[in-house]
Amino acid sequence: MNNQANTLARIIEIISKGKSGVIFIPPTPTIDAVAASTSLYLGLTKMGKNISLVCSQKPATDLVGGDKFQTVIGAGGDSLMISFPYTDGSIDKVDYNIQGESFNLVVTPRPGFQKLKPSQVNYSYTGGIVDFIIVIDSPTLNGLGEIYAENQNQFTGRDIINIDRHLTNAYFGTVNFVNKTISSISELILSVLLNFKIEVDRDMATNLYAGIASATNNFTSYSTNADTFENIATLLRMGAVKRTFKKPQPVMVRSRVNSGRPETQPVKPIEAVEKEVQKELRSPQDWLKPKIFKGGGLV
Repeated sequence: MNNQANTLARIIEIISKGKSGVIFIPPTPTIDAVAASTSLYLGLTKMGKNISLVCSQKPATDLVGGDKFQTVIGAGGDSLMISFPYTDGSIDKVDYNIQGESFNLVVTPRPGFQKLKPSQVNYSYTGGIVDFIIVIDSPTLNGLGEIYAENQNQFTGRDIINIDRHLTNAYFGTVNFVNKTISSISELILSVLLNFKIEVDRDMATNLYAGIASATNNFTSYSTNADTFENIATLLRMGAVKRTFKKPQPVMVRSRVNSGRPETQPVKPIEAVEKEVQKELRSPQDWLKPKIFKGGGLV
């Protein structure tokens, strides 16, 4: 059994024995990171696992499952969490009352601010026990941003599955599924799903196709190879729909200097690093011209 097979077997072992887990991606994620994490979320949920998707800055995306991201760590516990957009100073007070058999939570806006729309309110459960953690597309735990800086104790003593392709990955996981030459994170997630023998449906296949297409700049990047096209063929046979997805909206990382903690810097997307490498590999035309020596210098 080769190293990749051993790693996948260990991942299956950790997830199979656990009931609940959290999937993390870094702030300002790429389409590939969002596609990979949402597809894994859909697959593990289909297995009956209690999974939550977490990002310190909730990405705006139209990928299937993208609406499941939250900014707090939870494992589907018993505590109901009510979330809605908030602007500093926009809420005057929060109160509650009980009418008959109904519990009413009353949110009153401050004069001059718009009232909260019911369509903006999201509901989820928080608390509960986290059995395992999956970190996708982050070379270090610090790369997860505020969510890690504020909850480091939540990562202690738990199995961490590190899935990444960054050249600088620190191998911080209990198990590290790191391939620094593969063309996308989505391909690594496809391997995980196939080894779990999870049926990859159309939504999952479409997400993964979008992730690979984005990471490879529509299959033109230097990391694109025969394996890339074999994975694409597999996804198309599974029903992947070729369509364009919007890039997750970038959100500036909030400064943490005033809180007494060091400011967290976002991780540079690997696609941007690849473009820089490609640019450096190109020889400027001036290098190809013959050099004429005159006296002690170049002319």
